[in-house]
Amino acid sequence: MHAPLKIREIDHVVLRCRDQARMLDFYTRIFGLTEERRIDQIGLIQLRAGTSMIDLVPASDARVESGLNVDHFCLGLEIADLGEAIRYLRACAVEIVGEPVMRYGARGMGLSIYLHDPEGNVVELKQMPSAGSA
Repeated sequence: MHAPLKIREIDHVVLRCRDQARMLDFYTRIFGLTEERRIDQIGLIQLRAGTSMIDLVPASDARVESGLNVDHFCLGLEIADLGEAIRYLRACAVEIVGEPVMRYGARGMGLSIYLHDPEGNVVELKQMPSAGSA
């Protein structure tokens, strides 16, 4: 199934991963992100998310075991209908947390949802305003 999620922006977020291969599969297969670069010496995998990056690094400290690797991050979506993204995610067996809600962010108000990735990180997906309304 092709991912209908077109990520618009975020600079980058670094996620400490207990199972880096599983995380790589989740972000590339479910969200359609692409691997851009690896730095094997430090175990870094950088994924392109539109004009932004999500970095995956191996977990190396107790913060990950206690769930403190990231609070959440928000990916802005170029999508006319957030319902399309929700239907796609549910078809991929990704559980949506709560209902879509208008939330404020870097580009103003937008309808967004929350979900968890395979390691429990909270991901906010936000429908970005059209160019004329930002």
